[in-house]
Amino acid sequence: MKIRSMLNLEKDRERLIQHLRHEIDDERVLDAMARVPREIFVPSLSRQFAYDDRPLPIGEDQTISQPFIVALMTQALVLSGKEKVLELGTGSGYQAAILAELAGQVITVERMPKLARKARQTLKSLGYTNVEVNIAIKELGWPEEAPYDAIVVTAAAPRIPQGLLDQLAIGGRLVIPVGSRWEQDLLQVIRQKEEMTVKNLTHCRFVPLIGEDAWSED
Repeated sequence: MKIRSMLNLEKDRERLIQHLRHEIDDERVLDAMARVPREIFVPSLSRQFAYDDRPLPIGEDQTISQPFIVALMTQALVLSGKEKVLELGTGSGYQAAILAELAGQVITVERMPKLARKARQTLKSLGYTNVEVNIAIKELGWPEEAPYDAIVVTAAAPRIPQGLLDQLAIGGRLVIPVGSRWEQDLLQVIRQKEEMTVKNLTHCRFVPLIGEDAWSED
């Protein structure tokens, strides 16, 4: 039964990748998602749904993002393999694992210590040595390791945070949901020397980003 379940999950993963191929052009992103076992990052009771194209609860009132959104955000970072990437909102660690497949170094921060510890253990068990999981500080991001070639934010901000732009290298890409607490637009922001360019990727819905220059816990 266990072996059969594993085979079913592999088939489900293949079907998901084929589904994503209709919307995602970057084959490197699709290959990375084909290598990362999403079922390891969800609670055991949800593993049969691991390759459905939808978010799933992971505890602490948080979710693992819909695979399409993960793929779209990762594609928008335009990674070549050598970048230093910052992720805000580690959650289960799934997005960090995808990033670790595609970048040189990944720094990821999480507000909830329980989720951070679990994600750290999961990533370590899968052999990822280029990911550093940290507990989030009051200031958004992780300034001590800046600048970053790319930053991805898996929670929604009311505006593009200046503090994150300041941590982004010139030419770097920031992918972030921006809008209200209930619905947002997923933006790709490219930092130039004197300005920034912004592209709207899609409508989305994320949990609120809590911190300075974002939402308060209230």
